[in-house]
Amino acid sequence: MSELVARTGRHQQRYEDGYRLIAGLISLSIHHSISVLTVESFPRCLPFKCRNVEEDDGDTPQKMVEVLMINSTSGPGLLFPKGGWENDETAEEAAVREAMEEAGVRGDLVHFLGCYSFKSKTLQDEYSPEGLCRAAMYALHVNEELESWPEKSHRKRCWLTIPEAVECCRHVWMREALEKGFSNWYADGMISTLSKNEFCNFSSNQH
Repeated sequence: MSELVARTGRHQQRYEDGYRLIAGLISLSIHHSISVLTVESFPRCLPFKCRNVEEDDGDTPQKMVEVLMINSTSGPGLLFPKGGWENDETAEEAAVREAMEEAGVRGDLVHFLGCYSFKSKTLQDEYSPEGLCRAAMYALHVNEELESWPEKSHRKRCWLTIPEAVECCRHVWMREALEKGFSNWYADGMISTLSKNEFCNFSSNQH
């Protein structure tokens, strides 16, 4: 098996109108269990996997969603996997790659959650002197958690309930993707809607 290696450097980084283009995702875990945390009690929310948890009382299971987050290497709070979208890949491919590199998970992209703009002092360069970034966020249905991945030495991953994720989220724009972008999809029944023709265009659906 070949060693998994993370991409480094910005020589292939995509830019558009002064914005560094980013691809990111929210990984989800769906548990089917009897729980005091019902579907109605979830706040507006955002990589994911499905598991069935058996209960003994025979009641109808409720759907419980958890999201995967990773630690920030530059300060407190937690993040969703994200990184630069490069010239030799689509936004979807970049999102899947970042999930593997940063969080060590693989799965299926099932929904586009929108584009979110933000500023980052650490990402300032000659093409984006103000550090402007635009992130395309996706929902990822996780079906594999790797024991070893490129950034394992400095990344910790954890599955959180939606209220926990809202509390721990480091960036406002990520919280917006969690609370607003995911909530509409969740309310519609979490149906897979991914369309590459629509989602490869960063110029549309901007927030």
